Amino acid sequence: MDRIKRLSYEVLDAHKSSFGEDFVDNKKVLDQISIIRSKGLKNEVAGYITKFIKKEIREEKAKQARIESSRSEEQETSVDIIEETTTSKENTAVVEETTTSKENTAVVEETTTSKENTAVVEETTTPEEKTE
Repeated sequence: MDRIKRLSYEVLDAHKSSFGEDFVDNKKVLDQISIIRSKGLKNEVAGYITKFIKKEIREEKAKQARIESSRSEEQETSVDIIEETTTSKENTAVVEETTTSKENTAVVEETTTSKENTAVVEETTTPEEKTE
């Protein structure tokens, strides 16, 4: 492992909450928590820490976006299922009404030939009219 990465990880393990996304602030924090005599080495370590923190924040935001998008897809799917269920119930009701109408029509056609059957038709249609 590279010397810069090793030093940065050692510092981050102990003091990760002290660092942020700003390079200058990270250099100041590094001065407070460690003794690095070389200006170049201090800048490289602070730069690597800044890069590492920014990458973590970016990955966390991407992860949250994926979670939110999957939640919204689940909600859309459940809404679609509810709509399909409602539509199928409405279609079932229409089919039942159509079937009932066809049965009544068949009864009417059969009963028109004689007067006794006509009386039966009147009795059958009267309860349906009351339910409507």
